[in-house]
Amino acid sequence: MNTISLSIKDLLDDKVYGLDLKLFAGEKGLSHRLYSSRIQKPGLALTGYTEHLHPDRLQVLGNTEISYLRQIPEESAIVYIEKLCTFPISCFIVTKGLNPPAFLKKAAENAGIPLLGTPHQSSTFISLITKFLEESLLPTTHIHGVLVDVLGVGVLLLGKSGIGKSECALDLVIRGHRLVADDIIHVKKKMPAALVGQAAETIQYHMEIRGLGIINIKDLYGVSSIREKKIIDMVLELVEWDPDQEYDRLGIDDRVYTILGVELPHLMIPVRPGRNLTSIIEVAARNFLLKGMGYYSARDFHEKLLARMEVRPLGNEVE
Repeated sequence: MNTISLSIKDLLDDKVYGLDLKLFAGEKGLSHRLYSSRIQKPGLALTGYTEHLHPDRLQVLGNTEISYLRQIPEESAIVYIEKLCTFPISCFIVTKGLNPPAFLKKAAENAGIPLLGTPHQSSTFISLITKFLEESLLPTTHIHGVLVDVLGVGVLLLGKSGIGKSECALDLVIRGHRLVADDIIHVKKKMPAALVGQAAETIQYHMEIRGLGIINIKDLYGVSSIREKKIIDMVLELVEWDPDQEYDRLGIDDRVYTILGVELPHLMIPVRPGRNLTSIIEVAARNFLLKGMGYYSARDFHEKLLARMEVRPLGNEVE
């Protein structure tokens, strides 16, 4: 997993979140990188007190800040702004459609700090930009597998190439479940501990079935057979049947599979001729829902068995 960042130019290019930004000055700083979704209003930094300034954050200047700069003597304002611009500020953003003072534009241009403007109110813009940055800076990874929505449970199917993941997913779709992604799954971590998977845009709604080639699930089975994205709830790993391998037969011990630091329930399903994998996956999803309601079939069975062994009468051996 690489450290994710955005350039200031990415903010200008936004067409989805409605940031509606324009550039006033500091074009040569559009390559500055953002690594945090935190926003700061400079406040006292405009008076020369920069003790708690976080230059790595977006600096938002609203009506209060711009009015203050216009009301104080221009010589003092220039001194404060030039001092502020000595810090490696990532970007200034002026809200409410206000036109920044000329000395602010000049200082930003000389320091190579992008100075942007938006017509939004400060509170509205901060909400929009925070959502934009949180979505864009989420930890991400790519996984080879298949993601399906089974009874509302996000099931991630893993296994080596050719073991039958796509065929299982196709059978699940035929049974009325939904495909999210086949082959390459783009996974984002949403705080505090949720993983959201979706397909790459180029292969969305498509599956590769050996012998058939590439098929479009949306065209074949309709919009009810697909989902754009889904939270991953559990991992099912398909493995080749090994007669010398001891597989879990009770399900008492919970295994976990870690992705981006998030632990997910993990089941290993041995594959062999005659096993109905689709039904097994459906039952695994239903069992996951039961566990979410606090009912653990395997543990309940185990507790009943232990209780029965404790009350079993002794001394009935036949002489």
